[in-house]
Amino acid sequence: MNTVVPAMAPWLPARLFPKSTMDLLAGLVDDWTPLTEFDSPQARARLAPATVLLTCWGCPRIDGKVLAAAPKLRSVVHAAGTVKSHVDDVVFERGIVVSSAAHANAVPVAEYTVAMILSANKGIPALSVEYRRSRHDVDAVRRYPEVGNFGRTVGIVGASKIGRRVLGLLAPFDLDLVVSDPYLGQAEAAALGARLVGLDELFVVSDVVSLHAPAVERTRGMVGAARLAAMRTGATLINTARGSLVDQHALEAELCSGRISAVLDVTEPEVPEPDSPLWELPNVVLTPHVAGAMGTELVRLGQAAAEEVVRVVGGRPLRHPVDPDTLAWTA
Repeated sequence: MNTVVPAMAPWLPARLFPKSTMDLLAGLVDDWTPLTEFDSPQARARLAPATVLLTCWGCPRIDGKVLAAAPKLRSVVHAAGTVKSHVDDVVFERGIVVSSAAHANAVPVAEYTVAMILSANKGIPALSVEYRRSRHDVDAVRRYPEVGNFGRTVGIVGASKIGRRVLGLLAPFDLDLVVSDPYLGQAEAAALGARLVGLDELFVVSDVVSLHAPAVERTRGMVGAARLAAMRTGATLINTARGSLVDQHALEAELCSGRISAVLDVTEPEVPEPDSPLWELPNVVLTPHVAGAMGTELVRLGQAAAEEVVRVVGGRPLRHPVDPDTLAWTA
């Protein structure tokens, strides 16, 4: 007998699981009201028979006390990306298998990134600002001979799920693709359609640099003043990963000079301070962490998670398991 218990923010089930997806889990989920805490007697009563926890954003941390209350638990299926924020090490130590929908969340992030890369190379953000301010023909074709996507160099930092998908989506375009990742070999990079280069070289040669590295201690501040200064004049930095990858003070200083541009879906802090220059700079596209799944894209996450639940309750191996041995250096 399998019992699947949702644990996430209250508004999420209706957005993640349309009727077709709920039908896929018919007979497995008795109550779609998600747990938002694990401490109350009511929550403990629902945990007792649970064999699968179906989680998403807002799930409380699953630690040893939770496992003691859920003695039948054998899988945690996460309908989003990283599980670091809610899955304790003890979950893996007890042999409970964990799945993530990071592969599904990679799709919209990669799509956002490609849109921003093509837009940045075309000079769209700057041209839009100028056009709106001048309110007359800016004679863009004559005055901006350096813009365009033909023959431009795009640097991808991190051959993660998202980084690889970005490279795949960029393959049809007439771009020179370079990638930097300490765990990637030359042959594998070539198979991804890119040249493998060192991180410093990538910042020197790229017209657009897009960050797709994990937020771990060794990557904190990896994009500092020296690498930003090495970027070509007119180049663009895109960050859809985490704000911690970039020295924010160095970035603000470089952007205030007007020498480079940026597309920032993430910052540190996550919402810039009210007096941050990022809010007003014309060479910055600032978005509120929306590159990942939102709107209709949440359904993709729910479908991916539901398929994993069906696999695990059917005794089949997970298609997208989380490897605890790689958590120290992955997202």
